[in-house]
Amino acid sequence: MDYKKALESFRKHGFEAVYFDTAEEAKRYLAGEIHGETVGFGGSVTCEQLGLYELLGQDNTVLWHWKNKEDRQRYPEFTVYLTSANGVSETGELVNIDGSGNRLSASLYGPKRVYFICGVNKLAPSLEAAITRARQIAAPANAKRLGCKTPCATLGRCIDCNSPGRICRAMSIHMRPLNGARHTVVLIGEELGM
Repeated sequence: MDYKKALESFRKHGFEAVYFDTAEEAKRYLAGEIHGETVGFGGSVTCEQLGLYELLGQDNTVLWHWKNKEDRQRYPEFTVYLTSANGVSETGELVNIDGSGNRLSASLYGPKRVYFICGVNKLAPSLEAAITRARQIAAPANAKRLGCKTPCATLGRCIDCNSPGRICRAMSIHMRPLNGARHTVVLIGEELGM
């Protein structure tokens, strides 16, 4: 995939977009960007792999329901939100699928700054391919990781089921940054997340 084309597309659409060859470089960038804030985290294997909760917790208040279930009640407090995307198109769109809506809603409204932190494995050539990646790769992998009793966790592919344990219940597509917030796409030249 062409990360340079993706960066150009995101910038053309009004996103801030940066690229780092390594996760360590991206971590240094984020630590330099975020100080004295209340930071919320979306369910993100990428953020967990990078150790961002611990890193940013050194000089910020960090809230993440993966680390403390009670933090979910405090989500309206955060000013900075970190998440990833299930699919990133070279044409400059971000695709996320969610089961409870916390990641989607937080990335859409509330925080002053939103960072989408994504490995190059999330890149797809088009919006349609990014949606397919989110549905056919990321969602089944997440269902399996979470121990969901769904067809996709067993089959490794989405069959658009109606299972009670279904985790893909809503999808968002960020086509442009939302009014009133700064949106930054952080692409990393490593495979990260699902």
